Amino acid sequence: MGQGHDHGVSAAGAGSASGRYVRRLTIAIGLGLVTFVAQLVVGLRTSSLALLSDSAHVFTDVLGVSMALVAILLARSAIRRANRSYGMYRAEVFAALFNAVLLFAVAGWVIYEALGRLAAPPEVPGLPVTLVAIVGLVMNVIALLLLRRGAEHSLNVRGAYLEVMADMLGSIGVLISGLVTLLFGWRYADPVIGIAIGLFVLPRAYSLGKHALRILFQHAPADLDVAQVDTALTDLPGVRSVHDLHVWTLTSGMEVASAHLVIAGDANPATVLNEAQLLLAENYRLSHATLQIELPDSATECEKLAW
Repeated sequence: MGQGHDHGVSAAGAGSASGRYVRRLTIAIGLGLVTFVAQLVVGLRTSSLALLSDSAHVFTDVLGVSMALVAILLARSAIRRANRSYGMYRAEVFAALFNAVLLFAVAGWVIYEALGRLAAPPEVPGLPVTLVAIVGLVMNVIALLLLRRGAEHSLNVRGAYLEVMADMLGSIGVLISGLVTLLFGWRYADPVIGIAIGLFVLPRAYSLGKHALRILFQHAPADLDVAQVDTALTDLPGVRSVHDLHVWTLTSGMEVASAHLVIAGDANPATVLNEAQLLLAENYRLSHATLQIELPDSATECEKLAW
């Protein structure tokens, strides 16, 4: 059996999409802690249920973003071993899934509390709540701007981005509630806005969890047509057929593939290997591919062993 393997860039050594945003995630955590402390202190001093509730929300958001950061650092520092050939990049995906579950829990809790307040709305002190809400809003806007670009490229950073967005909506809700209470004395503003926030967060948490599970189940990237990749490889000069083609996502921004290429007897294995590698990298962003080159006779035996 004639074989050729191309391993591209090692998975443990390549930088994941999340790894580029460590500093920004750290700053976002710091901003969240400032908001949490301010809301907790003022909420306790004024007995404001709105501020105390939102401070709990902020705490879960800070915890979620912190887990995202820890997962990235863990993946970055992981040492490759014989039984850990891909390092620990999947830790980022698990953190994203945890963030989705956390968002579901927080959104459900917000809706539950809001419905309770519709029956008996508590008195919300207008001025201190408004001032602290403004501080929280500013902190969240800064954090969102820091993470916006990373959310487009990394599932893990997207989870942190959604955490901050939910927190920002909470700050806006508390701000509106404080202003309405301060100006008009209407107590129903807070529970109505709470329900709106919960309904906004739930579908986004679902989307994040769906993407995380897709990666953990090793499905092909959603924007990639595996059948098209198979056809493109088969159409390369010297290739007779392709089998055992697998494409999956290791972590955000790091897609990998493996395939067996059956070549003609007079084809040059090295040439076919290089052309296949170039095709996958340039046309399908699959820069890490393990390709096995097989001669017609050996391919028959290989297919018998394929599961």
